[in-house]
Amino acid sequence: MKQPTFNGRALLPMSIIEAARAGDLLAVERVLRYYDRYINKLCTRTLYEEDGMPHMRVDEYMKHRLQAKLVKAIVNKN
Repeated sequence: MKQPTFNGRALLPMSIIEAARAGDLLAVERVLRYYDRYINKLCTRTLYEEDGMPHMRVDEYMKHRLQAKLVKAIVNKN
């Protein structure tokens, strides 16, 4: 059977999502890796050097906060 995709990218198997919800740390890590590019895109900021040159950088503080919120949403059983 063909793996379902979204925008050309394979979706996470439901078994991984269920394992993450059950508290499996490896499954949670896999979910975080799956969403890493999306989180990086959300956290990308334009920083300016002293000479005015712009640089695109990932805001690591914001990235860690989003990852923590994702983990909390995964394991929250309410």
